[in-house]
Amino acid sequence: MSKFHSQYLITMKDIVREGNLILHQATQEVRIPPSQEDKETLTCMLNFLKNSQDPVMAKKYKLRAGVGLSANQIGLNKRMFAAYLKDEKGNEHEYTLINPKIISHSISTIYLPQGEGCLSVDRKVSGFVPRYERIKVKAFNLSGEEILLKLKGYPSIVIQHEIDHLNGIMFYDRINQENPFQLPENSKSLHFTN
Repeated sequence: MSKFHSQYLITMKDIVREGNLILHQATQEVRIPPSQEDKETLTCMLNFLKNSQDPVMAKKYKLRAGVGLSANQIGLNKRMFAAYLKDEKGNEHEYTLINPKIISHSISTIYLPQGEGCLSVDRKVSGFVPRYERIKVKAFNLSGEEILLKLKGYPSIVIQHEIDHLNGIMFYDRINQENPFQLPENSKSLHFTN
């Protein structure tokens, strides 16, 4: 029985930090339809992201703001994550995805000029992280229905960051080691404030 039931409040002490082996291993597929436990865990993860972006809750519980959280970041070897973010136009996006797979992507890439961060990484990492500008993702939702998402811009970056987590890849693994600010050709900067 997982402690991450719907009433549980995830805090920073639940977040696995870099160096832990679970962050460097590919996660296990989740059985479909998802169990009640998996549904509650994902809801709990989504609530953490909402709380972390709420100034009052974040201060009260000392939460670092996050836009995505994968199951292995709370120590669970499960292929699922939650994301809660605003895109470039200020539209809210909420995702609880199970067994997500990128089925196609653009050739063009984008990156965040300020770099990427991660709840599991307590230090500033300099360098650009190239991401596909557009992706198509197949996944299952909380009801166990297969869904297809077409994402571009910031939502595309966040979802790729989380799918990387599920594959045991950290965002800084994608930074050019010789030259952290070198990018693939035709890479565009994504400018917006979150």
